[in-house]
Amino acid sequence: MTESNPIRVGIAGLGRSGWGIHCRLLEPLTEKYEVAAVCDLLAERREEAEERFGCRSYDDYADLLQDDEVDLVVVALPSHLHPMCSIQALEAGKHVVVEKPMAVRLADADAMMAAAEKAERILTIFQCRRYAPDFLQVRRVIESGKLGRVFFIRMAWQHFGRRWDWQTLQEFDGGTLNNTGPHALDQILQFYNGEMPKVFCHLERTLTLGDANDHAKLLFQGENGLMVDLEIASAYAYPQEPWLVMGTQGSLTGTGNQLRWKYINPEELEPREVDITPTPDRSYNREALNWIEETWDIEESEDPGQVAFYHDLYETVRNDAPLAITPESVRPQVAILEYCYKKCGL
Repeated sequence: MTESNPIRVGIAGLGRSGWGIHCRLLEPLTEKYEVAAVCDLLAERREEAEERFGCRSYDDYADLLQDDEVDLVVVALPSHLHPMCSIQALEAGKHVVVEKPMAVRLADADAMMAAAEKAERILTIFQCRRYAPDFLQVRRVIESGKLGRVFFIRMAWQHFGRRWDWQTLQEFDGGTLNNTGPHALDQILQFYNGEMPKVFCHLERTLTLGDANDHAKLLFQGENGLMVDLEIASAYAYPQEPWLVMGTQGSLTGTGNQLRWKYINPEELEPREVDITPTPDRSYNREALNWIEETWDIEESEDPGQVAFYHDLYETVRNDAPLAITPESVRPQVAILEYCYKKCGL
């Protein structure tokens, strides 16, 4: 089938995500998508969308769902509304893209998946960081075996700054673990290839003006021994580089725009055996290592992952390609969120 049958989209919520991400991404994809309708409580936002897209607009979500010319609903509403509004859209016969977090309770995630199955409609989650160029490059390096057996990964998502919007409030399922955490958690779960790792979690309020967390420290350990250290923090005046990967033959470090890694060829190492006799000059064991060093820089034209999400979704909706981001693949993330809040007494 040619790309002459665009998917007609209804975007619910015209805030940072709905307007700044989804509208921006869909606007140039005219052969695949049409922003047919939007929904928002603010009249000025609706008028802005009408002028930009020539679309219909609604101030009531129920009216958007009754629009027969909408095939796909993007749920870009506050986090606590994601489960309910996704289920309502599925029951109205729409395919659904829901912003992260999909949910923060397993019961809600399971209800969403059941609604999609019953309606025979697609439910997918906007986990766009699974496509991120730096993440894909890190995976390529790990899978190449150049670093040897990878036993430790540190992901440091740190900055220093306050927030005081709705995403800082527990009543809206706010907090950094729900807002930023789903991106990192989605990537981490890919490192475990379907295995559910053991989890340790610590949550703090530091600079936020709301009552939700703005500091999250999580440790993961899998049966294969891989440990992942995740820190999402708002009170770091000296942020660390986001990536550190440690293996038995080398390490990788860097940022979202630039990575570097160095490793040894174990076949070049001189054969050694444990020796308990005194070392010469009372020194420590030392040997010369022939390091191999490589780098990666993001290209200016490289897709940060968000557009690829919508290209893949088009192929699923129109050409029956396998769904790239399945709710089943995101469900373990919801289990981790729920576990962390229970463990922390929240």
